[in-house]
Amino acid sequence: MIGDALRKLELASVPVATLTGRLVGASGLLLESAGCPLQTGQRCRIETASGEWVPAQVVGFRGDVSYLMAFKRAEGLTTGARVLPVPGQSPLMIGPAWLGRIVNGLGEPIDGLGRLVGEHRLDFRPPCVNPLKKRAVAEPLDVGVRAINGVLTLGKGQRVGLMAGSGVGKSVLLGLITRQTVADVVVVGLIGERGREVREFIDLSLGSAGLQRAVVVVAPADESPLMRLKATELCHAVAAHFRDQGQDVLLLVDSLTRYAMAQREVALSLGEPPATRGYPPSVFSLLPQLCESAGNGEHDTGSMSAIYTVLAEGDDQQDPVVDTARAVLDGHIVLSRELADRGHYPAIDIAASISRCMALVAPREHQRAARALKEMAARYAQVRELLPLGAYVPGSDPATDRAVKLYPKIEAFLHQGVNEAAPLDETRRRLEELVS
Repeated sequence: MIGDALRKLELASVPVATLTGRLVGASGLLLESAGCPLQTGQRCRIETASGEWVPAQVVGFRGDVSYLMAFKRAEGLTTGARVLPVPGQSPLMIGPAWLGRIVNGLGEPIDGLGRLVGEHRLDFRPPCVNPLKKRAVAEPLDVGVRAINGVLTLGKGQRVGLMAGSGVGKSVLLGLITRQTVADVVVVGLIGERGREVREFIDLSLGSAGLQRAVVVVAPADESPLMRLKATELCHAVAAHFRDQGQDVLLLVDSLTRYAMAQREVALSLGEPPATRGYPPSVFSLLPQLCESAGNGEHDTGSMSAIYTVLAEGDDQQDPVVDTARAVLDGHIVLSRELADRGHYPAIDIAASISRCMALVAPREHQRAARALKEMAARYAQVRELLPLGAYVPGSDPATDRAVKLYPKIEAFLHQGVNEAAPLDETRRRLEELVS
């Protein structure tokens, strides 16, 4: 009797029918499904002609048609192919075992070291912190770069952008910051970049020792735009988790522009009209949401500092993505092609760069010395073209004379080799000696 009752319960738990949609269209990146109601953001599986299943996500709908986009390259799709909704997304568990691992935008390990385990459930969407509960930026962040530590001092919990055109040294500077920054955990998001640079960044910038305290989220340029979006959001969620565990976290995203381009591809596929230089309005609403998820949390311990690279197409600092990032971040570091062409690395233009949190974390003597150095650099820039021609006559302006005399030392101070360390305290001492 008991066995019969158990068998009846087991049979009752078996679904009589499975809701299944059908693929009715495929145009570029966008797939169209009909016959099954789907929620936006819901995961699905699409059957191919070979019987395999392609993971996808609902990105929109119109009438009875749901629009899907595949996470990975979709080949072998046919008209009428089955579309199965995934009823419950398996939770992503995170813990200290994630350190030293390399994952894709779905949190799947791609380093061949086995599956990931953890004790805490991780939401793919980074958490939003009430702005009134966010802990203020009050401690300096030592990034090991002399020009930044000395003139553009950053704070723990600050968000800053590295802005430059292509080939000026953003990735090299990011690697230098990765090696030198004092942090408990480093979360690296390599979004939309060349696949060759992934291996180089891990081997040369992080190294075996740096990888042990890092989590690397990878979505190179050949991945789907949806995967690039998910990878960017995942690295923010991972960094926020370790921050809330009381650790000092450094989040590095290369690059924020590729995230905006991925959203542009998705939005244009859905029919959203282009607004500014081909970017639809949704891009400029998603960028602040993403950047605001970084920074300090509600707890008394733990911090999350974020550094984003931002590509200025054609070296245009008024590029819409650059302009939006400059408005929503807590500072920007501009790399100059002119300095790079002269062999000055890192090619940081201190006159065009700013750290909005320096006044909160640097002592007054340090701030005065930084202002004095920027003033002398600006005065020298005014007469630099006159010096080779012999058109500058010393004695008319003592401040300019002093700037011309000290500029070789200023340039040597701002220059730094890729393997050279520049601790914050030593940089501050050298800066005050230089301008005194």
